[in-house]
Amino acid sequence: MKTIFPGIYREGKYIFTKSAVPGKIFYGEKIIKEKNIEYRLWDPTRSKLGAAILKDLKNNPFKKNSSVLYLGASTGTTISHVSDIVGSGGIIYAVEFAERVFRNLLELCGNRDNIAPIKSDARKPEEYYWIENVDIVFADISQPDETEISIRNADEFLKKGGFLIISVKSRSIDVTKNPKSVFKEEAEKLRNSGFSVLETIDIQQYEKGHCVVVARK
Repeated sequence: MKTIFPGIYREGKYIFTKSAVPGKIFYGEKIIKEKNIEYRLWDPTRSKLGAAILKDLKNNPFKKNSSVLYLGASTGTTISHVSDIVGSGGIIYAVEFAERVFRNLLELCGNRDNIAPIKSDARKPEEYYWIENVDIVFADISQPDETEISIRNADEFLKKGGFLIISVKSRSIDVTKNPKSVFKEEAEKLRNSGFSVLETIDIQQYEKGHCVVVARK
């Protein structure tokens, strides 16, 4: 198994993270064992970040001890893999508003001490004002103003030199436009707000109408 980023491994067309909780699965993912180490298969059809990695993401800031603000945590599928990567010295502030999926997120947190679940609206960062400044803000919130929401949170909580990563869903922003036009427009919003856009990764192979934009403050 080849290491492609810190804490992320590849074998053939599949990627894995080393399980922080051996013997546990969270979303039905497959487990493989190698030299008594458990690796969890990272499903790109259920994770925008996983899809971006498989589509040759170049700028991946997630590593051991990283601090992360994750907007739109949902049930925690992607967060479970990020938790594996950042380890016990890292922290993920997981913001989710929907009650139903938040219950699943709490179940995940019961097995992982490096996830802090926050039931709140990402439009209102003042409600979780108490969190520390973080290395990475990751947003997967599927709102018409998702880029503006992400920028607002990054302005509030992202360290200088930190990374803002947005999963852009074109149909949430403007269903009448070509997705690639929407991707360019959202990247331009980041540039106009003082961010350097490092790459835009089209992940429509895995998620129709989606891209992942990586920017730096």
